[in-house]
Amino acid sequence: MQKFIKKILYYFLNSIEKTDKVIFSGFSRGLQNVNFEGKNAVPDRCNFSGTIKIGYATTLGYNNLLVGNIIIGKYCQIGADVALHATNHPISSMTTYVNKNLFEGELQTLKEENEIVIGNDVWIGHSVIIVGNVVVGNGAILASGCVVTKDVPPYTIVAGVPAKTVRKRFSDTIIKEIEVLQWWDLSKSELENIKPLFFKNFSNKHSIYE
Repeated sequence: MQKFIKKILYYFLNSIEKTDKVIFSGFSRGLQNVNFEGKNAVPDRCNFSGTIKIGYATTLGYNNLLVGNIIIGKYCQIGADVALHATNHPISSMTTYVNKNLFEGELQTLKEENEIVIGNDVWIGHSVIIVGNVVVGNGAILASGCVVTKDVPPYTIVAGVPAKTVRKRFSDTIIKEIEVLQWWDLSKSELENIKPLFFKNFSNKHSIYE
């Protein structure tokens, strides 16, 4: 009987809910803190706290945690167990403890408030952590498990703890051409017109138009 009840609860808790902008599956908290642009997907056990904007067609991963002032661009893919912390505990005060158990939580005013800005077409791998005042450029790739504490240039792959540059994805010319094109802002019909570009391999190329 217990197994049957668990199956029923699991079914309802993980049922898919669709709105005009978002597909939800499972149970997430703090959704009222998020401005979704549309065609977004939010899986089970995501938590949101602060002021958060998620761009068009960006999809989240299981058990994502987003805290603070966060802006995420369009067409981003975020893996499971990713955490974005735009706030931080005070480190120059008497204590880092800001819980309500001390002085009724008055020390929360000492918390460091930053902003995390993620560009468009960014791929954030499994278990990535982003902390502090960080800007991640368009087209960047954050490798699984890395801890990002500094800005990441556009179309750059970073990895490690703390995250360091592995390499650029493309030549400087190609990066500039994509940045000028700004395909993520194009309409569906405009994207169809440049569809062949998305199937090209830019390795060892000097232009996206070669």
